[in-house]
Amino acid sequence: MTDEMELDRAWQRVAATARRAVADGLVVGAAGNVSERVGDLVVVTPSGVRYGDLGPEERVVVDLDGRQVAGRLRPTSELALHLGVYRTTGARAVVHTHAVHATAVSALVDEVPPVHYITAELGGVVRVAPYATYGTQELADHVLHALRDRAGCLMRNHGTVTHGPDLETAYERTAHLEWICRVWLLARGAGNPSLLSHEEMDRVVEKFRGYGQPGRGEGRTG
Repeated sequence: MTDEMELDRAWQRVAATARRAVADGLVVGAAGNVSERVGDLVVVTPSGVRYGDLGPEERVVVDLDGRQVAGRLRPTSELALHLGVYRTTGARAVVHTHAVHATAVSALVDEVPPVHYITAELGGVVRVAPYATYGTQELADHVLHALRDRAGCLMRNHGTVTHGPDLETAYERTAHLEWICRVWLLARGAGNPSLLSHEEMDRVVEKFRGYGQPGRGEGRTG
């Protein structure tokens, strides 16, 4: 049985992550969405509420079938996407943003060009999911396909989706994905950037599997 205090703590993390996304310029207003899985329940941001207005009363909780079990507001319109990630991966957190540079890149390519090795933190070359209307099962299906063996992807003409074992990791992956896209756009604007080979990407992905300090998260670099 999931403890109410557990859900409250998860909501505090979800709301703080959403506000952080605004502060870091990854979303504007109520764009994007954040969730955390707690047992067989998911704590998720509500639809159409500005992140600066998120308080205890805005907490929304659903089960893995999408049935709302707590909260007076409707869950995010991208609920199918979040639940799909939880059903098909071991993720405990999902972050979706409309980050400017990543969204721009999503309109230009089918894969994010591997201009930096940090791309490997997402599991390899990042795919771009085909466009579909927001909030639809079609979009969720496209995203789940693009996330095969990956911790993040772009959504065509839309934004980013990343997941992780906790919200801190999922958010860092979003920030890194936006940074990679910004670097590539800057390099592309200045000339013809060199890219890492698939062989090198495979090597770095493997190195990342054992990177960092035991018990201090995964995928950290530096």
